[in-house]
Amino acid sequence: VQLQASGGGLVQAGGSLRLSCVASGTMFGINAMGWYRQAPGNQRELVADIIFGEGTNYADSVKGRFTISRENARNTVYLQMNSLKPEDTAVYYCHADNLLGDYWGEGTQVTVSS
Repeated sequence: VQLQASGGGLVQAGGSLRLSCVASGTMFGINAMGWYRQAPGNQRELVADIIFGEGTNYADSVKGRFTISRENARNTVYLQMNSLKPEDTAVYYCHADNLLGDYWGEGTQVTVSS
């Protein structure tokens, strides 16, 4: 599975961005897709994910502001980020997993200025 993320950038506090992650390769057996982020000096943390056939999960810090969605026909997962805060600044990574393991895309930088 290969993951290609896009959509990061620089935005002012209160603004919005949408991240996209396109998956390619062997999609059979994928259980979930989602987004993690890592700020300097911090550990990588879950932002939001979709468990296929079950539902979505969000970090408490983004509930009500971020929305994760999936477009099956394009093997794409989106992260709509609204009301962005400076503390959302991080490198965002797309993630997928199946029984064979975890897959990561290259990160995309999100910078929120105050």
